[in-house]
Amino acid sequence: MDATRRISTREIVKRLIKGQDYRIVTQTEINARFLEYCIDFFKEVIHAKMNKQSITMDWYKKHFIENDDFTPNDIAIHAGINKKTITNMFNSGTKEVVISASKDNYDTLVSSIEHLIETKGNLDIQLSIKFNGVSVELNLNESLVVINSLAVKRAAIRGGAYSATGKNVEGPLMVTICKLFNVSEQYYSLNIVGGGKASYGDFEREIDFFLKNGSKIYKCEVKLMGKGNPESADAFIARESNVFVADKLSDTNKSQFDSLNAHWIELRSDIGFLRFEKVLIDYKIPYTKPTKKDIDLNLELILDEILG
Repeated sequence: MDATRRISTREIVKRLIKGQDYRIVTQTEINARFLEYCIDFFKEVIHAKMNKQSITMDWYKKHFIENDDFTPNDIAIHAGINKKTITNMFNSGTKEVVISASKDNYDTLVSSIEHLIETKGNLDIQLSIKFNGVSVELNLNESLVVINSLAVKRAAIRGGAYSATGKNVEGPLMVTICKLFNVSEQYYSLNIVGGGKASYGDFEREIDFFLKNGSKIYKCEVKLMGKGNPESADAFIARESNVFVADKLSDTNKSQFDSLNAHWIELRSDIGFLRFEKVLIDYKIPYTKPTKKDIDLNLELILDEILG
């Protein structure tokens, strides 16, 4: 886990323990990554536009779609589509498939833009990009292609950021909760060094966290979801988990888990992570319930130990 991700994970765990919204941390990261991408992309646009061989849209296609200097993933973004979509469309994510699909999508995008311009005759957009004293102008067609590419990239960054947040936070969050309750390490299992993936017997990479008491193993599922997500309950059932930890849970979710005689913990509630006490009591795991003073004193120390 790199330094930036470690700092974000630390802040998110702190917010979850305190019953605060964690999304602002992820959103800030998304904004920073997207703005950095925009700057680099506009630099490439200036370079490509200045070196164009004609005044048609071929300059963009030649530089951004047919250029082997870019990765297949970058080429797809430039063409206004992401690699995951292509993989779902063609059941393949090979370089050849991605590049071919990107070219086709770009041609379709250009045709759509031309049709839009014909339909909306009074529409006019022009982007002016300046860098180090160099300035280029993009006409309506070019501007819309660039805008579409940036929109796809932001969506990709957003999806990747929230997915990474879940994977990176699950382990440190559960270990932090256990340590706040002063639960001995013999009663839980998690390999944080491996990116927060659980590792125990045949369940490796399938379960987020394990509580243990002798020969008994209890599977814990962590989902940083909002209310109204029944699919998470379905995944919980499929994995035969015992404890479900979430940012928010709907009344329907709670009823589902109660009907399964499964424990649930809603971090953004009045009780929050302290509901973990019910889990420990049921599984006969020794603990010490933390007070607010304990949390204030120990949380930073625990995160230092886990994340450095």
